[in-house]
Amino acid sequence: MESSHHTIAYVELVAPDLPASRAFYEAAFGWQFNDYGPTYAGIRTADGSGEVGGLNTNGRAGPGGALLLIVSEDLDGSVAAVAAAGGVLVTPPEAYPGGRRFTFTDPAGNVLGVFQPDAPSA
Repeated sequence: MESSHHTIAYVELVAPDLPASRAFYEAAFGWQFNDYGPTYAGIRTADGSGEVGGLNTNGRAGPGGALLLIVSEDLDGSVAAVAAAGGVLVTPPEAYPGGRRFTFTDPAGNVLGVFQPDAPSA
């Protein structure tokens, strides 16, 4: 499976304030959405041909759930974008075998991670 910058496979995130959550993900990662009314917005695929998940007003946001990881081609740029959009770093960028990653909370309190794999060796 080929990775694309700032994409995910599929996930639904709790978003008690749907407009605020949409604005955060649009600003931080450039995501686009399909509107399905006041309680749900589908997260479009990078090419716009489908969806990879959604923002749902039902449920309770917060840490302790599954950790969604977003791929990045520029981790430091992603840190800056998350902060500028109103996200809060939980763990700063750190190395792991095969790359670097950080975690953050979105405005609803969901904890997510962003990783940048090491470049393949020649």
